[in-house]
Amino acid sequence: METISRIILNRILKCLKTPNKVILLVGARRVGKTILLQQVLKQFDGKALVLNGEDGDALALLERCTIKNYTQLLQGFDLLIIDEAQNVPDIGKKLKLIVDEIEGIKVIASGSSSFDLLNKTGEPLVGRSYKFQLYTFSQQELSTKENLLETKQNLDDRLIYGSYPEIVNIKKYEDKKAYLYDIVNTYLLKDILAIDHIKNSAKMNDLLRLIAFQTGNEVSYEELGRTLGISKNTVEKYLDLLSKVFIVYRLGSFSRNLRKEVSTAGKWYFYDNGIRNAIIRNFNPLNLRQDMGALWGNYLIGERIKYNEYNALHKLLYFWRTYDQQEIDLIEEDEKALKAFEFKSGKKNKKIPVAFAHAYSDAMFTVINKDNYLDFVL
Repeated sequence: METISRIILNRILKCLKTPNKVILLVGARRVGKTILLQQVLKQFDGKALVLNGEDGDALALLERCTIKNYTQLLQGFDLLIIDEAQNVPDIGKKLKLIVDEIEGIKVIASGSSSFDLLNKTGEPLVGRSYKFQLYTFSQQELSTKENLLETKQNLDDRLIYGSYPEIVNIKKYEDKKAYLYDIVNTYLLKDILAIDHIKNSAKMNDLLRLIAFQTGNEVSYEELGRTLGISKNTVEKYLDLLSKVFIVYRLGSFSRNLRKEVSTAGKWYFYDNGIRNAIIRNFNPLNLRQDMGALWGNYLIGERIKYNEYNALHKLLYFWRTYDQQEIDLIEEDEKALKAFEFKSGKKNKKIPVAFAHAYSDAMFTVINKDNYLDFVL
C-alpha cells in the first residue's frame, strides 16, 4: 500500500500559518508521528531545525533555558521541530520562552506520552498551543487507498490485527503477530514503566490482561485490586498511566439523573484491536472466537473517536445502562443532538430500550452492523 496521507496533516499546516505558537502532537509509539512530521516538512515553505529528544546532543543544545541561547540556536530558522519532546527536561518552560521571545518562530513538539508531554507543557503553554492526537490508521484514511470491496475484505484483519501503519503493509499473519508482540513488549510497556518508575511490571501486565478480557464490560476497581493483590488506588493509578501512553481509554456512563441509571461505573477500551489481542495472545480467526462482540465494539468506538477527533467534531461519548440491565453501547452527545448506537456483529437487530426511549424521546437510535458500519466510521 502506498504512503497514506494523514487527515490531520492539513490542519497542522494551517496552524503553522500562525507564528509564535506550539503545535503539540501526541500519540502512541509507532502510530506514524515521525512520518507525519516528515510530511509536514515536505510542505512547509521555510527552513526547519529538527531535534530528537532522545538524542544527547539535542538535549545539550536545549539545556540552557535563556533567550540568548535560543536566539542563537534558531537564527535563520522558521520552524523548530522536537520529536520525542517528553524527554527534554522542563520542556514546557523552554517552549514558552522560545515562542514568547523569538519573533515569528513556529514550533512542533511531538511525544508518545501525554503524561510527560502534556503535563509538562500544560500550564506554561496555556493560550500558546494547539494539540493534536495521532491514532493508528482510521478507516477514513485507509479508504483513500482502497476501494469498497477491499475495505470489506480487510475488515476481519482489522478486527484481529488492528490498524498500525506497519501492520497494514505486512502481508504474512505470523509477521503481523510478531510485530504486535514487539510493540507491546518493547515500546508500550517501556513507556509505562519509564513514566512513573514503576517497578512491578508483572502487576501492570496482569492488569492489562484483565482489562483486555473485560473489554466492553463495566469494571470494578475493587474487584480488579482483589484479583491482583493490590489496592483500588493502585489499580486506578495504573489505568491512568495506561491511558496516558495511549493504550486504553475510559468510557464513562451517561446519565441525566434518571433514578435507575448507572452513573458511576466505567468501561475500558483499547485504542487498537491488535494491541488488545496481542495482550491476551489470541489471534484466532473470528469464527473460532468467543469475543466477537468485544472486538466489534472496541473497533467501532475506536473508529468513531478517530473520526470525531480528526474532523474536529466536539462530541462527548458514553455508554448507558440502568440497574435492571437495560443498556446501550454508545451515546454520542453534542450541543445539537443526542445519538444512541448499539453494535451487533451479526444480522440480529435490537430495539431501543424502553427506559431510554421514554427518558430521551428526542434521541436518535441506530443499530450498527457489518452492513452499515461504514456510514458510522466514514
